[in-house]
Amino acid sequence: MLCSAFNGLSQRAWIELCAAGHDVNVRLAGDADMIRSDVAEVDPDLIVCPFLRERVPTDVWTRYRTIIVHPGPPGDRGPSSLDWAITDGVTEWGLTALQAVDEMDAGPVWATRRFQLPAHPPRKSSLYNGPVADAAIDVIREVVVKAGDPAFVPTPVGDGEPGVHGRLRPLMRQSDRSFSWSESADEIVRRIRAADGSPGVRTTLCGQSLSVFDAHVGPAHPGRPGTVVRRRHGAVLVRSGDRTVWIGHVRLARTADAAVKLPATVALADHLRGVPELLDAPDAGDVGPREISYHRDGSIGVLRFDFHNGAMSTSQCRRLAAALRRATTQDTRVLVIGGGETFSNGIHLNVIDASTEPMMEAWRNITAIDDACREIITCTDQLIIASVAGNAGAGGVMLALGADRVVLRDGVVLNPHYRTMGLYGSEYWTYVLPRRVGDRHARALTERCLPIGAADAVRSGLVDHVLSGTREQFDAAVVADAAELAVGEGFDRLLEAKRAARAADERRRPLETYRVQELAEMSRDIFDDRHGFAAARRAFVTKRRPRSTPAHLLAASALADRSTARTPRAVARIGV
Repeated sequence: MLCSAFNGLSQRAWIELCAAGHDVNVRLAGDADMIRSDVAEVDPDLIVCPFLRERVPTDVWTRYRTIIVHPGPPGDRGPSSLDWAITDGVTEWGLTALQAVDEMDAGPVWATRRFQLPAHPPRKSSLYNGPVADAAIDVIREVVVKAGDPAFVPTPVGDGEPGVHGRLRPLMRQSDRSFSWSESADEIVRRIRAADGSPGVRTTLCGQSLSVFDAHVGPAHPGRPGTVVRRRHGAVLVRSGDRTVWIGHVRLARTADAAVKLPATVALADHLRGVPELLDAPDAGDVGPREISYHRDGSIGVLRFDFHNGAMSTSQCRRLAAALRRATTQDTRVLVIGGGETFSNGIHLNVIDASTEPMMEAWRNITAIDDACREIITCTDQLIIASVAGNAGAGGVMLALGADRVVLRDGVVLNPHYRTMGLYGSEYWTYVLPRRVGDRHARALTERCLPIGAADAVRSGLVDHVLSGTREQFDAAVVADAAELAVGEGFDRLLEAKRAARAADERRRPLETYRVQELAEMSRDIFDDRHGFAAARRAFVTKRRPRSTPAHLLAASALADRSTARTPRAVARIGV
């Protein structure tokens, strides 16, 4: 498997191929010589490229069957397929697995899928991580089956042939993405979402040249277009031609840290004096998209948090802890907690790196997320269900594991480890992880630094249930299960068992000792930098490419150790 990054799609493809019994070697694509060397070392039967920006050298694809997964329908060519699809407002799109040839994206087709695009413009990252990723896994499964069939011949495709829906489109440049703040809010949001999360759209705010991300349509507001009129929880409200636009994240172009994307109010802090801040009071009116929301329906409460790309800053963790504290003191019986497109990836490395005191900010961030985790673990008046509909990593996984039940959406990838970032980790992981999978498997998960898919997660006991279906179906099913649990005859028994288990654990070893030990280790990682946290963090936030495939990915060619797996649990299928 040759890929530009071991991202969510690449990880999911690796998990699927390993589960199917294939011997899968992962290599990150570098320059042409690096690709040649890696391929020669592996000498594969098949090269699959689920996410690849680089061109495969001619002498590689002529010797080895090389399949490129392209996020466009047959005939579509070019590096900005999703960007153009969102910008043009298409209602149907596709994905194609094609064989590498000299002309990029023009090889014969091995498999293809179609899918519908939502009526409202999606974020490019949402489209990629949702319908595109689902279609990609389907076609990769089909490709490996066809690769084992000596009679299979891929289908040539050309612009004029029946069934061809795409065309050659050039790289989308900033001149193609540009907008004026005098345009409608809908048009501005569409253009920004077509570039979210990369590369963003260049514009000017508060007199600063920057790229903007994370856009939502706001209410009507008088004022000159391009003026920041409000701010709220990291976002700024900008006047457009007809209404306003919420901008959640920006990347300044004038600094040496140009590659670092930050919450808008953090990046523009020196330019927002006098700009009113909206609060989340009940009578605050239209305050735009809420990062944290809570509602109750009879005996159940539902608390949802949706942080951009799953990163949780100090202030976000503090607000989440406060929201959890309020939710767990309600007279409800079951609390459902759920994240956004990404459930959570733990602490906010970008905000930490951009701080004038990154070590202190990292310390504040880790203690704040610990506080949120503690609210979940110590709640003994309600049963808590973690609804994990999107990928999760590091502290985000541990946050979910504090709940009584963890329900995972099929296709979600978990990364329950910290060491690739040079951190020991906290979030009470030394308590919540071993109590689910045992000490030996907990060590393997945190030391091996490899992703785990839904099937292995439920098999090992890391999560309790896996449900498939659309995001909306998944969310509805979890809430319906929570409502049934709240009125079920066994509720009182389950709650009493929870209280007894928490009390027994506390007598055996107080919960705070886990935190103290973890933070003692983290202090050495943060302040002494014993495992290279500063350099790893910097490489991550600036998207620096590794010069070679990291050691933990080289080890990914071996199948995950399933010796601790338990009896497989049923995977419920919704609407399929």
